[in-house]
Amino acid sequence: MREVVTVQVGGFANFVGSHFWNFQDELLGLADDPGADPVFRTAALDMDVLYRAGETHQGVATYCPRLVSVGSRGSLGSLSSSGTLGSSSAAADQPNVLTWSGNVTKSVAKPHERNLFLQSLSEEEQNTSSSNDRNNAKKSVEDKDLVESLENGVKFWTDYSKVQYHPQSLCELYGSWTDFDKFDNYGAAREVVSEWSQMEELNERLRFFVEECDHIQGIQFIVDDSGGFSSVAAQYLENIADDYTNTPVLLYCVRDPVSHGSSRNQRETVIRSLHDAVSFSKLSSSCNLMVPMGLPSLSYLSPLLSIKDEKYFHSSAICAAAIHSLSVPFRLQHAGPASDSAHSSGNLDIGELVHILSDQGRQNMVTALDVAMPAPSLTDRKGLRTIQRSLRALTPEISDEDEDPYTVESLVFHGALGSGGQRASISQVKDFVCSALEGRETKPKFSHLSVSPCPLPVPVPFPSIFSSSIGQHGEILSNDLPEGTRPKGSLDVVSIPMAARLRSSNAVVPFIERRSASLQKLGMSRGGLGSQVLRDWGFGKEEVEDMGEHLAKMLRPFYPEMDLSSDSD
Repeated sequence: MREVVTVQVGGFANFVGSHFWNFQDELLGLADDPGADPVFRTAALDMDVLYRAGETHQGVATYCPRLVSVGSRGSLGSLSSSGTLGSSSAAADQPNVLTWSGNVTKSVAKPHERNLFLQSLSEEEQNTSSSNDRNNAKKSVEDKDLVESLENGVKFWTDYSKVQYHPQSLCELYGSWTDFDKFDNYGAAREVVSEWSQMEELNERLRFFVEECDHIQGIQFIVDDSGGFSSVAAQYLENIADDYTNTPVLLYCVRDPVSHGSSRNQRETVIRSLHDAVSFSKLSSSCNLMVPMGLPSLSYLSPLLSIKDEKYFHSSAICAAAIHSLSVPFRLQHAGPASDSAHSSGNLDIGELVHILSDQGRQNMVTALDVAMPAPSLTDRKGLRTIQRSLRALTPEISDEDEDPYTVESLVFHGALGSGGQRASISQVKDFVCSALEGRETKPKFSHLSVSPCPLPVPVPFPSIFSSSIGQHGEILSNDLPEGTRPKGSLDVVSIPMAARLRSSNAVVPFIERRSASLQKLGMSRGGLGSQVLRDWGFGKEEVEDMGEHLAKMLRPFYPEMDLSSDSD
């Protein structure tokens, strides 16, 4: 077993992480439930990769995510920063004034009340007695109320989290930027980054989880890079690169659809363009593989989904499902990239994934992410390119063309359904994907496939985003959507098959080029608004030039003539 440590930085990243850990918690529960689908026991993923076993001071056994979550003060809602395993430190409640001998006035904000879902969780923990049929019927009614309350009342990522966190996991940063309207660009976080004690606290929390690993395979890092938290993450990643030189970092840059809103004036446009360029340059400098995620709208992702872009609860669920799928190969029980058994095929660790995607082909470390949610049934033989048509890009600003002969890709397919809605075997999935691959006009240079029969579980705190044509196990019942039919949620759909693909290809060129051009045009022009903005953010001329060179270097694998021009110069 090789462990993974997860880091979440920023508001939307924690919304994504909350769904991600709910999936894991659901898998743990289903593996111990004799009434659940047997696949959750026979094809169980190795949860020790993401979780750590321990115990409280009272000797109670615990099983918690190996996680560091970073947000702003007040972003935890009704949850204590010590997690659900401990209580707040008494010392933290005392005013930290050492030189003042006068009167001290203490102002305490009113705590956020627990919503209906969190109240029900607390009641379940308190009532461990067995339930009879009457109580089960009552619980079914309560679940409907829970789903409805979450659809309309999620304010914090903790509002729908059902996971126990370690006291070292949840970190709230403080600063004058608590007003999120002002914390919307890379330069806004200078106060946090320059405050060494806060960054050192983050380093210590990560060190706690890393040092207890026997053989860490890598760090899974999720950042909301739409605002100031990208600066915090960049400094954090730089420290990680210095402290854990041989530990690969897989970076997911997530954005919610609302963050793509149009700017109100020229200054905002310039600031937004420079933020994207600087954030991309800094974040990509200290990771091994980068996966940008987040479209301006998810409502068109699939006709089988009904997503409300304005709801974090909705959009973050899609990102979390994709990240869960991509993490499946890290947790397959049988080691070895060429492994094959009745329960899994294509195990990979983070280092091997990085090697496949960034060290072959053009040696490009920015990858596009495609997802099929739910994945098509293997019985749909109308065309061999069914899986290809079902995969939709979650990476923004990329090319729609799929004709790059130097493409290198890694596909994960789990929970696939075959004839009669039965779970497809590993060999059936491999044959299906190979047939689809042969049917592509331009085949990739290299394609890796990971397969698991274990589908994505749909826990109760999951948004109602499935169309009426989706069955209980993610099977497609019909493509005819009746007008006015309400979307289905966790009470109607218990699991779905998923497919997710990372591909290193020239599809990402527009994404990189736009950021490189923004820095060149706006940030390096003398006397321009952009150069003044960068100076206000604390960047000198040489550092701006270094960032520009870094972005140009990222484009060179796609344009060999750039190297020739550089050599002649």
